Amino acid sequence: MKKPIIIAIDGFSACGKSTLAKDISKRLNSIYIDSGAMYRAVTYYFIKNNIDVSDLAAVSAAADKIHVHFERQNKESQIHLSGGNVEGKIRTQEVSDLVSQVAALSPVRKKMVQLQREYASGDSVVMDGRDIGTVVFPNADVKLFITADINERTKRRYLELKGEGNPVSKKEVRDNLKARDHLDSTREDSPLRKAPDAILIDNTHLSRKQQLEVALEKIKEKVSL
Repeated sequence: MKKPIIIAIDGFSACGKSTLAKDISKRLNSIYIDSGAMYRAVTYYFIKNNIDVSDLAAVSAAADKIHVHFERQNKESQIHLSGGNVEGKIRTQEVSDLVSQVAALSPVRKKMVQLQREYASGDSVVMDGRDIGTVVFPNADVKLFITADINERTKRRYLELKGEGNPVSKKEVRDNLKARDHLDSTREDSPLRKAPDAILIDNTHLSRKQQLEVALEKIKEKVSL
């Protein structure tokens, strides 16, 4: 790329935005930041330390103590929480069931948004999440909004969890996705919504390769690579 650029990717849970963000970052040789993993790491911390999400004083105190960062391992970004690698511990159904509630807490969002902006200082970055194009980087060079049919999203997440050895039913997965969609879209602080200038990509019937090629074409229309 001729200059550092920021690509913001937003969308619903299990719509493939993290997969797309990783693929774009590899193709463009840029930094990939999984903002969802950051909120999952915080949620994992809350669970392990019995933080009551309804107690804002406890939430604020915990947010001040938490430090999350990414480290490259085996060519992949791994998330670390307070010095330890938690990449393999944050994808459980237990974390999924609570993450939208934790992500809606203003003290947590304020801390995470600050860190996300710091990660993009001076480098080309691809970041995915719920509010990247609307709040974190409202002036991003390229904004993509990814969506997919709820049945397809359910299948994808179910197979992912099953492959990781997590015992869960398709109904549990579907109910969780619908609940997270509602919480993410209706929260007061930084709700999930498509930015007016974001490019919509429905990947319900797209393969991983097809999704990447569509996204790269859209990016090329916006910036010089």
